[in-house]
Amino acid sequence: MTYLNGLLGLAVTMSMAGAQTNVMLDRVEKLSPRFKEISKTIWENPELGFQETKSAGLLKDELRKAGFRLKENVAGLPTAFVAEWGEGKPVIGIIGEYDALPGLSQQDIPERKPVVEGAPGHGCGHNLFGTASTMAAIAVKQQMEAAGWKGTIRLYGTPAEEGGAGKVYMIRAGVFQDVDAVLAWHPWDENQADDNSWLANVSAKVRYTGKAAHAAGAPELGRSALDAVEVMTHAVNLMREHVPQETRMHYIITKGGSAANIVPDVAELHIIVRSPDQNTLMGIWERVQNCAQAGALATGTQMQIQVVSGYANFKRNAVLRDLLDRNLRIVGGVTYTKEEAEFAEKVRASVGASNLPPLEQASKVLSPKTTLSTVSTDVGDVSWVVPVGHMMTATVPPGVPLHSWQSTACVGTEIGRKGMMVAAKALALSAAELMTKPELVKQARAAWEASMKGERYVSMVPEGRPVGNPH
Repeated sequence: MTYLNGLLGLAVTMSMAGAQTNVMLDRVEKLSPRFKEISKTIWENPELGFQETKSAGLLKDELRKAGFRLKENVAGLPTAFVAEWGEGKPVIGIIGEYDALPGLSQQDIPERKPVVEGAPGHGCGHNLFGTASTMAAIAVKQQMEAAGWKGTIRLYGTPAEEGGAGKVYMIRAGVFQDVDAVLAWHPWDENQADDNSWLANVSAKVRYTGKAAHAAGAPELGRSALDAVEVMTHAVNLMREHVPQETRMHYIITKGGSAANIVPDVAELHIIVRSPDQNTLMGIWERVQNCAQAGALATGTQMQIQVVSGYANFKRNAVLRDLLDRNLRIVGGVTYTKEEAEFAEKVRASVGASNLPPLEQASKVLSPKTTLSTVSTDVGDVSWVVPVGHMMTATVPPGVPLHSWQSTACVGTEIGRKGMMVAAKALALSAAELMTKPELVKQARAAWEASMKGERYVSMVPEGRPVGNPH
């Protein structure tokens, strides 16, 4: 009889969990018409980092209407905010981003055609990112209110992920200090929970000052700042053979002179260096700075380095990874209509890559991503101060790269919005589970403490560095 009572109790528990899941999914679905509209509006009005006034404003308006308390101008950043509802523990946070990229303006069609030539565009899908996170936070708030759950749900509005390290300034302002666990996601070309470290990075501008002269009439009197840039880049390129293979070093010359017949007296380089481990990165960065100094010594010019931003690698958390994986599988992947599939195939064809994954992969949830991602995010910095779970959903067709016009086109269509809905539902389910299962929160904290192994968070961004547009 005791055994039968146990089975009956288990069945009742499973039935209650299933009912809660259905309620949460229904709440997100009911919010979808409005938030699909918002994601489109943000896509139509792309704003660069630290300038996302309209985008952040749209999300804040919805959170206010839903009853959230708002803290604005967080860390002195006009487009950073924290919205919360509820009281006490646990405090569960969800991260949202909404900044665009320079030069990626694109119409929502499967061929290259900017809305405005040279203007920004949402090539990384952040129009979906902040929107899905806000939708999930509101859905959880509604369920907390209806069911009488204790705790606090919090939405972090974080600006300038694309090179501005907005979250670093928010960390320094202490806004993550009392949170128990944080959930985040990112637009991608597949659906999966994340289990890799990403890359730590440092981004800097190197400026050389030389001496102008007539390039033909008196070149011996000039000291070329552009020559200094070329010496530095040559040294950096020789370095590539002698760094760990996971390292990434990439740069652009942002200023190279004003006329070919004038020896350039000012030249500037913007360089980003990445590595899976922050300590290794610091050693590589020291060598890159030596390359920069070599440029100045070789050409008789003066050199200045300004660190623009720096991101830490991601501290993995197996507990939150499994939580997101479990709920992603409940939600399922993205299913395209015939018209969407045709659009997707045209976009994929324009990428010019061979051996693309099958389009059907968007409908699947893959096993957690363990292969190293060779990109970076300041969500990594947050993971050094609090347990963070991270996942990706298919907002672009499989094989389509982010930071491309193809990505901008897709995230402005229903293809992107379907991936956004997958993210919103999985986030809502996961946050609700953390809110009602204190043992999960404790396990996530224990996993985070084990991952730190006595390490201490130190940002690559210098203390006191003025905030500004990274582009």
